[in-house]
Amino acid sequence: MSNSNSTDFTNPSTFILLGIPGLEVAHIWMSIPFCVMYTIALLGNFTILFIVKREPSLHGPMFYFLCMLAVTDLVMSTSTVPKMLSIFWFNSREISFTACLTQMYFIHSFSGMESGILVAMAFDRYVAICNPLRYSTILTNSVVAKIGLAVVLRSGILTLPYPFLASRWPYCRTNIIPHCYCRHIAVVKLACADIHISSYYGLFNLFLEIGMDVFFIAVSYTLILRTIFRLPTKNARLKTFGTCISHLCAISALYIPDFFSSLTQWVGLYVHLRVLIATLYMLVPPVLHPIIYGVRTKQIRDRLLQLFTHKET
Repeated sequence: MSNSNSTDFTNPSTFILLGIPGLEVAHIWMSIPFCVMYTIALLGNFTILFIVKREPSLHGPMFYFLCMLAVTDLVMSTSTVPKMLSIFWFNSREISFTACLTQMYFIHSFSGMESGILVAMAFDRYVAICNPLRYSTILTNSVVAKIGLAVVLRSGILTLPYPFLASRWPYCRTNIIPHCYCRHIAVVKLACADIHISSYYGLFNLFLEIGMDVFFIAVSYTLILRTIFRLPTKNARLKTFGTCISHLCAISALYIPDFFSSLTQWVGLYVHLRVLIATLYMLVPPVLHPIIYGVRTKQIRDRLLQLFTHKET
């Protein structure tokens, strides 16, 4: 029997995505919750964008950052889920080498952008609580645009080495990727070369982006809590802290799945569990973020109720 998976080749024209290895028989059933989650993510994030665009009272820094978060959620989920569903439904496992590298870039760059936007939102909460009288003068539209541009450039530039390094390695073992999408480490592990530079850069990027972002968020909330505890009454403290709940939930929705997804790469979990957790990481934040802000943010909640009320009447 010929072994087509071990034929010699360099930089294959196509890769083969396995989906979730070991759970192929359950792909159809697993596609149902994934499809539902993706639909909720699309509807929820487009609804956020639609409401903020239509309501002039929401044209402020916090909601601009929320719109940036919605866009990154849409791109991050759309860069992976449609191909994943085509694997589950139609057994369409092939992906071109160029498309694989492009998907890799979008996944990692927009994941970094999402983390950067959460830092910007933490800064927004810090200014609103610690310097409320200067809020409108500090967070002008120009400053918000510059922060957004800085977040995009940072992640876009830091992610460039991922596809560049992956394209430089020779692939002479197999072109089969045991994953649902072209994650950097899943692709470079197929190379028949010393890939330590890719692994080290991945760790460097993880600590530089996520590590710094978590640090700045922690500093922001340390200052926020210090200001809150100085408020004279318990009700004032609770009310002020309540304005941070949505952001804290959004942070948890991103970093907790990201933590477990990264952790599974270093511990000896079964392949199908690693891939399943990594796949959920691409869906959980885009699903939860619009739900969190839709439920917790009064302006968005009221606007949603108005839209449904007008439709009913």
